[in-house]
Amino acid sequence: MGYTAHVDTFVREHLPPRGLWPEFVFERPEFVYPTRLNCATELLDRMVAGADGITAADRPAMHGLVNGRPCTWTYRQLLAQANRIAHVLTADLGLVPGNRVLLRAPNNPMMAACWLAVMKAGGVAVSTMQLLRARELGQIIGKARVGLALCDIRLVAELEAAAAQCPDLQRIVVFNGDGPGSLEAMAAERPTEFANVDTAADDPALIAFTSGTTGQPKAAVHFHRGVMVMCDGVPRSVVKPDGSDVFCGTPPLAFGFGLAVLLCAPLRFGASVVLCEKLTPAGLLQTIQDFRCTIAATVPTFLAQMAALAGDYDLSSLKKAISSGEALPDAVRRNFRHATGLEPIDGFGATEMLQTFIAHAPERVRPGATGYVIPGYRARVVDDRGEPCAPGVVGQLAVKGPSGCLYLDDQRQSDYVRDGWNVTGDAFSVDEDGYFYFQGRSDDLIVSAGYNIGGPEVESTLLGHEAVAECAVVGLPDARRGNVVSAFVVLKPGYPADDETAKALQDFVKAAIAPYKYPRRIEFVSSLPRGETGKLMRCRLREASAPSHPAIPADLRCAVPSGRAN
Repeated sequence: MGYTAHVDTFVREHLPPRGLWPEFVFERPEFVYPTRLNCATELLDRMVAGADGITAADRPAMHGLVNGRPCTWTYRQLLAQANRIAHVLTADLGLVPGNRVLLRAPNNPMMAACWLAVMKAGGVAVSTMQLLRARELGQIIGKARVGLALCDIRLVAELEAAAAQCPDLQRIVVFNGDGPGSLEAMAAERPTEFANVDTAADDPALIAFTSGTTGQPKAAVHFHRGVMVMCDGVPRSVVKPDGSDVFCGTPPLAFGFGLAVLLCAPLRFGASVVLCEKLTPAGLLQTIQDFRCTIAATVPTFLAQMAALAGDYDLSSLKKAISSGEALPDAVRRNFRHATGLEPIDGFGATEMLQTFIAHAPERVRPGATGYVIPGYRARVVDDRGEPCAPGVVGQLAVKGPSGCLYLDDQRQSDYVRDGWNVTGDAFSVDEDGYFYFQGRSDDLIVSAGYNIGGPEVESTLLGHEAVAECAVVGLPDARRGNVVSAFVVLKPGYPADDETAKALQDFVKAAIAPYKYPRRIEFVSSLPRGETGKLMRCRLREASAPSHPAIPADLRCAVPSGRAN
């Protein structure tokens, strides 16, 4: 790192020591960028200017709710609004390059414009999930030394509560409101042109927070260059959008998956996006029908429910469906393909990498596999010594490429980056053809009676049974086996939550995969705990295994008797 446009160098000064950095690999031309780079210039200004032969200025850039009303912004209008906000940031709010700006909102055009404005002004964006409470926001504010926040007026209460305990946060400005002090009011009279800060390609652009096993948040720093890598990886090599595409989906913009597929990738290719503040499976299908969307992105749970409803909607415009956030079971893939005619694109990535690095094109699906490493990245499965595992042997996933993990002021950097490789903490195996098979988080791999058992494989098998709507498999302590494979199952209507159904599910698994993997304990539940991104929270299932836990209503619990679990 040499030249920097940052005046406030806090983030740069608190990056890990260089000896703990991952090896960044730039082997392909699409990942070679100039040393001076502002990602907002590339994603928005150049599109309006007609650079690279793409003239997107008067195309729709995004559809969504602005101040509660449906609105469509063209690329030119989005640029004008982002420029106005950038002027507010610098002229009214005193932002200097390198300052951190917390962003808090549902998926809507103003949230997108604010993120782009922070990039333009040389700030560092710290986007937060809607459901975070004051204590969690306070941890983020303190860790990143956030001095300014732009917040949707509907979400300001928890942020104000956090600010009362955080002296670093000096100013909160709300948007999507009509008040005289709102961001819209401040921006209304500002110019529609702005000279973007001439940032370095390796100037920090954003801090993405991810939870750690200790409960203390980890803050992953990514450069302007990393934002462009996010656009030029899976989007360019697997999804392959163009200016005619219309994106939609469920992941929050505060989540790396959402930032990529619902903002940066559409802009990179001159496409448009529908930003929806809250979606159900039926709502996503309705959005596809109403806006003639061509690319939809969501989590496997939504795909499963959408498959059952697809016949009620006109999905003829849809060309691609992208799944991420957790493993895509084969049963869900098959059901979605049968209902829509589309093979979902599965993807595996990490917040620390700001990238999906294992995926597959629809025509290159292999049953049970997550996919193969995308062009420009390297991946391997390693043992506890860091040595490559033989094909079919389960180990830890290690990755390197043009993006990588840089934790902000965190001793856990050395846990994630080892000998230049990013070791993600996920258990995988790889076959001789280079297809990777997800086995679960390394700390979630079930070791039972000496066998290593991947919960996702058991889940995928259970989902193939006609009675199962959703399921999750975890290991629970057992005196004889160390851990016992335990399945939490949501049944479809009409199937009884009793011992007979439990035994039928056990026998079904035994007949489909190695019998030692079958769930020796089954509990029927009304729902599964999921986070804001839709990811299954297996830790809460383990906590909920106590008979008195309220997450599993007494009338829906059906633990398999111990005499049957052998």
